[in-house]
Amino acid sequence: MDAIDRIKKDLDLFAKNIKEIESIKINGEEEKIVEMAKNYRDDTRYYLEQNDHLTSFGCITYAHGLLDAVRLLHNIIKDE
Repeated sequence: MDAIDRIKKDLDLFAKNIKEIESIKINGEEEKIVEMAKNYRDDTRYYLEQNDHLTSFGCITYAHGLLDAVRLLHNIIKDE
């Protein structure tokens, strides 16, 4: 799998995970975190279009980390 395919796969996974968040009640601070994650997702797309795959991958990785923190707080994923 090349870098572009990996980034696109991570964008698909982010879309799936963001749907989980939208189905639960989150507080104001968590909403800020989710919004930040969405902004990093948007940055991922921007840098992918610019052919800056390293920055794009960094952005989607950070987006997943932010979203996973909220998912963990709501027991959507388990602490491993």
